[in-house]
Amino acid sequence: MAVLVTGGARSGKSRFAESYAARLASRGIYVATAQPLDDEMERRVRAHREERRLSGFAWETVEEPLDLVGLLDRLAAPGAQAGRPVVLVDCLTLWLSNHLLAVCPDGGADRARVEREMDGRIEALAGAVRRFPLPLVLVTNEVGAGIVPETALGRMFRDAAGRMNQRLAGVCDRLFLVVSGIPVDLKSIAFRMDEL
Repeated sequence: MAVLVTGGARSGKSRFAESYAARLASRGIYVATAQPLDDEMERRVRAHREERRLSGFAWETVEEPLDLVGLLDRLAAPGAQAGRPVVLVDCLTLWLSNHLLAVCPDGGADRARVEREMDGRIEALAGAVRRFPLPLVLVTNEVGAGIVPETALGRMFRDAAGRMNQRLAGVCDRLFLVVSGIPVDLKSIAFRMDEL
């Protein structure tokens, strides 16, 4: 079962995802995609590790900023995990940002090439999520509700994040939007065209 949790910055989505994941298994693998490239981010990473340690839930942290597809495939391999741990990935938009910066060192001069490469990575991730046999909780950011980014790179990121979120929502069993700490189960209230 795959679950996608989305929301804005500081919306409570990670806290909800961790609580939800802790109800799916007796232990978990926490996949962190952040790259602590400055002091402020390093402090955030340390604080998050400490929160998980104090949570009372048995988390094993794995840091994987780029090869998320490979990691999910390795975790899914027969015999790779004793029992059925829940896997929580936090967060997909950082993973996407890491890839965008890797494939776009020129700031996005060749937009069509960058979009093709990003869409290929998104499709590979959707395939890995669809194949994944363990409980899986994915955290992402809803970035399309804000202002239009000023730079071409920012607009490419926003567009790629929107495409990624749509694609993963399509392959996940459940989809939660968290606003001000309140989760809403979107798939349970989603309109369906066959209802017309």
